[in-house]
Amino acid sequence: MACGSCGTTENGVPKGCKSNGNCGTGTCGSGSEKLAVFDWLSNMTLPSGEKRFNIYEVRFKNGRKHFFKNTENLTISMGDVVAVESSPGHDIGIVSLGGELVRVQMKKRNITEDHEDVKKIYRKASQKDIDIWQASRDKEEETQRRGREILGRLGLQMKLSDVEYQGDGNKATFYYTAETRVDFRQLIRDLASAFSIRVEMKQVGARQEAARLGGIGSCGRELCCSTWLTDFRKVSTSAARYQQLSLNPLKLAGQCGKLKCCLNYELDSYLDALKSFPKQELVLKTEKGEAVFIKMDIFKKHLWYTYKEERFKWFRLTLDQVQEIIELNKKNEKSISLEEYESEIEIPKTVNFEDAVGQDSLTRFDEPKASKRRKNNRNKKPVVAAVNSQRENTNKPQQNRNPNPNRKPRPASSDANAVQDVVKKKPQKRKPRPVAEDANTTKDSVQKNPQPRKPIPAVKPKGEVKLKTEVNPKVADSSNQPNQPIGEGASANKPRRNNRNRKNNKPKNGENPQEK
Repeated sequence: MACGSCGTTENGVPKGCKSNGNCGTGTCGSGSEKLAVFDWLSNMTLPSGEKRFNIYEVRFKNGRKHFFKNTENLTISMGDVVAVESSPGHDIGIVSLGGELVRVQMKKRNITEDHEDVKKIYRKASQKDIDIWQASRDKEEETQRRGREILGRLGLQMKLSDVEYQGDGNKATFYYTAETRVDFRQLIRDLASAFSIRVEMKQVGARQEAARLGGIGSCGRELCCSTWLTDFRKVSTSAARYQQLSLNPLKLAGQCGKLKCCLNYELDSYLDALKSFPKQELVLKTEKGEAVFIKMDIFKKHLWYTYKEERFKWFRLTLDQVQEIIELNKKNEKSISLEEYESEIEIPKTVNFEDAVGQDSLTRFDEPKASKRRKNNRNKKPVVAAVNSQRENTNKPQQNRNPNPNRKPRPASSDANAVQDVVKKKPQKRKPRPVAEDANTTKDSVQKNPQPRKPIPAVKPKGEVKLKTEVNPKVADSSNQPNQPIGEGASANKPRRNNRNRKNNKPKNGENPQEK
């Protein structure tokens, strides 16, 4: 199934025609050219008295094919470039099929030998014809771009999808798609004057446009319509319903915006399998209540039903069990409950992957790993509590550890720790507190003329205690004297007054606290 330029070398390595995946002659059937076929009858000799079929199939751009007569009895084989009849002038194409297979293709398309569409083959294309043909093909992209500019200037509701030049360069066919009828008479005049050619407009459908443009489908393969699909059958949403597919337009539509052609591929097999299934609207009558249909698995022959009153649970039944219930209902008899039917079903166990060669399971990455963080935290909680209780019992200073920035500071747990904190901290300046001098003074006057409070002297060791005033040695020896001056060392050992009694301990007007 290859042309003569392919073949293999002495070592069995294929030569190829250096066309990067596309056959140079277009006859290998590699998918690069649509409907490339292999003449499997070419090596067979005709019966005596029979003449070779004189009509050939010629392929043009984008898989367009027509049938032409060989009236001049030229020696033509597959892959030859020929000049054929067109209106007006001539066109250049490649012979894609010849012999008895052409007769089969004409019968398939309901074309007879005397049909008006069957035109003549003039000659084999010369080098001059091929050069003109290639030059015309090179102008198609620029013509399409300028044609879209003219189309946008006129504001017509149509889309220009492709341009095809005739082999002699005197005519161009513009393919377009439009949802409504469009008056493009002015467009034809503008195109003819811009390119100085004969213009022909041809409307195509969305499927034909996708076939001409090509692309990759959602399955990852090249579009069927641009590779091998010849006819476009009607596709309806009932094809998706029969195959139990969700009616999601995003998944069912192809690149053309219509329903995918592949929905019809397996439709016949589904229709054959559904002949033995009951209707989905049928209600089953059981002793527990009426059951309605939910879903089905066609090829496994399983159906799911649920009760009308208790729809939270579905019951799996086989096709034979459902048909048995239907037969009982036809006799006005109620069947047993669906639970008993479901218990009779034996579901075969699926064979899991066996680690025979020492490999891991193929589904080891499907399930996420369970985090061990919670388990570790639960195990650490009683240990931390025991350590904290032990620290509270003992008045030992805590060891310096790395502080946790997310952890809140805890209050001091013992008196020894509190004393250390007081010693380490620097004395903070307190705000002056207003003191009223007279009883008749108001709050406003107190706030305006606040008297600063004397700072508390710092604690000094006992050996360095000094008195503020000079005291009689006799008076100093007696510890019970009421007029003894208060020193710095004595104030440190004196118990601190309660804050609640501060107001009551304020000096009255005209009194000196030392005189007491």
